[in-house]
Amino acid sequence: MTRILPGVLAMAAVVVASNILVQFLFGPWLTWGALTYPVAFLVTDVMNRVYGPGPARRVVLAGFAVGVACSLIGSQIMLEGDGYSYAAVPLRVAVGSGLAFLTAQMLDVGIFNLLRARVWWLPPLASTLVGSAVDTAIFFSLAFSASVTLFGPAADAQVNWAWEAVPFLGLGGVVPLWVSLAVADWLVKLSLALAALVPFKLLVTKLSPGRA
Repeated sequence: MTRILPGVLAMAAVVVASNILVQFLFGPWLTWGALTYPVAFLVTDVMNRVYGPGPARRVVLAGFAVGVACSLIGSQIMLEGDGYSYAAVPLRVAVGSGLAFLTAQMLDVGIFNLLRARVWWLPPLASTLVGSAVDTAIFFSLAFSASVTLFGPAADAQVNWAWEAVPFLGLGGVVPLWVSLAVADWLVKLSLALAALVPFKLLVTKLSPGRA
């Protein structure tokens, strides 16, 4: 466990930070979480290349557990100000984030391992692209879609800002705001999947020379 502890800590930090930052807009179509969350795929892929799929899955599970624990603890802490608000993310966002994270990261590990013997850049790129698409679809649907009603009116009220009808990415037909956020988030993940190849190569070379 000691050898993958840095990966576990990095993953936990990414999950907690992204859960919080996804609630705040960065420009009209992105959340701040869109800029931090893709780092999770980088952490998983580096662990997978250096230590193998088993340790990589343990990093994912440990990061998931820490993220869930922080969300549950924070959801019980009330902040006093103009009314009251929770210190952590709304229930819908926490559940959507957790399920999307676990599904996408485990898929990432599996795809990476299938492509392990191919040219060095293909496993991290392919696994991240597929995982990112799955993550975006699961997260935004569960966290923000008005058609998902299983969380109840109180939980819906915390995310109904995302139901505002706006032109798609400011250009197309009218859709709920969360749809534009999801597509913009996915496009950012695609871009960062390419950019992450450089730190992936550097980190793998540093941790295990000759294995990138």
